[in-house]
Amino acid sequence: MFDRAGLDLSGIQAAVGPISQVIAGAREQKIPIIYVKEVLSADLSDVGDEHSPHGRMARRMAIGESVAAPDGQPSRIHIDDTWHTEILPELAPQAGDTIIKKRRWSAFYETELDDKLRALGVQYLIVIGCTTSVCVESTIRDAAFRDYACLLPADCTAPPPVRSPQSTHDASLVVIARHFGWVTTSQDLLQAFAQ
Repeated sequence: MFDRAGLDLSGIQAAVGPISQVIAGAREQKIPIIYVKEVLSADLSDVGDEHSPHGRMARRMAIGESVAAPDGQPSRIHIDDTWHTEILPELAPQAGDTIIKKRRWSAFYETELDDKLRALGVQYLIVIGCTTSVCVESTIRDAAFRDYACLLPADCTAPPPVRSPQSTHDASLVVIARHFGWVTTSQDLLQAFAQ
């Protein structure tokens, strides 16, 4: 979706390695892994009204448009059960991992995430993924509203690709650290796992 819009993916691509390391470290510590995929239904009924922020973004990013996947198979941008919503192979879920589908930026909005976390007795979340000032910050804010304590490794997220030189990534890290959780690095987190 971002690539087709001509946006720079280098920040997101740079986060893949550290994310992979944190997932591996969490697995070694027997920490439950929950994947959250943002997907929309084939009929686009969950995109939102024209006037809504999500609806405007969906039109701007051509969500639902028919395209070909890299292997030539038919696909659609951001639509559930298509190539465009698959998890990257280098971050692939394993047996026992949970996958939750979300329809908006926050992983808590109209999903079963809170119920799953409460069933596991979770109080602390390590949040990783992209993009910092949209999905990640939305999820961390919603988690804080539910009294979860969140930790964000800053190198395991990336700013939304934008055409202007301005990024909201650093501002989101400051807001998260001041109000909604803690910010660290993947290396500090992995060292804490090792201890």
